[in-house]
Amino acid sequence: MTKGTLDNGRLIKLFILFCIFFLSSCASTPRVDSIPKQRANYVVASWYGQKFNGKRTASGERFDMYAMTCAHKTLQFGTKLRVTNPDNKKSVIVIVNDRGPFIRGRDLDLSYGAAKKIGIVKQGVGRVTIENIP
Repeated sequence: MTKGTLDNGRLIKLFILFCIFFLSSCASTPRVDSIPKQRANYVVASWYGQKFNGKRTASGERFDMYAMTCAHKTLQFGTKLRVTNPDNKKSVIVIVNDRGPFIRGRDLDLSYGAAKKIGIVKQGVGRVTIENIP
């Protein structure tokens, strides 16, 4: 073999490395859970307030029970959601800044202020729709 040429083994290895690089660059990076933008999803929401007011959330912020925030198990912190109560059509836009709820069967924990705005404070738990807001 002369200087500057490749033998078949090296050429095959180079081709395989190129294919691996090319195919891996086509794959999308997995993200934290997200909600499809085209349709609303029904979930069970509850709320939390006074007991946690002023305490640190999982994102590091202090919880303000009157702010328009929520807790979700997997959505990325900073995700904006439109939460709508289908019974009265009231909605609110909240930002995910905490983890939870930690009670089986519940999907979203709204701050007291957000829950009050859409009318689920009295019952404590309610079925709502959530939509991702870009």
